[in-house]
Parts: sequence; C-alpha cells; structure tokens
Amino acid sequence: MEKSDRSFVATIVLCLFLGWLGAHRFYAGKIGTGILMALTGGGFVIWNVIDFIIILVGNFTDAEGRVIKN
Repeated sequence: MEKSDRSFVATIVLCLFLGWLGAHRFYAGKIGTGILMALTGGGFVIWNVIDFIIILVGNFTDAEGRVIKN
C-alpha cells in the first residue's frame, strides 16, 4: 500500500481533540464523512473512538486510499 503525504501525528491529534467534529476526516480529504461526523457528534463518539483505534493501528486512509501511518 502507498503511504499518504498526510501527517500521522496531525491526524491522531485532530482525532483526539476534534474527532467529534470530524476534523481528522476533513484533514484526510474525506469531506462527506467529515460532514456526517460533524452532524452526529462523531457518531455519538463511538465512530470517533473506532477511527482513533484505526489511526493508531495504521490502517486509516486518506481520500485517495493511501495509508496514513508513521
């Protein structure tokens, strides 16, 4: 898999502090799901926690399907 040019640290920090607003998804270029997260409060925080775990494990991708990892 190709590695994204997005910063792993920025993605994890955005998810941790502004994840309920979908900030990490906007940063990754996933505008549609970012808006959905913002409207639902991060999927009532559950979706935010799942994304946080996926980012930590290194499986979170940007809009082009490239992995955002350290």
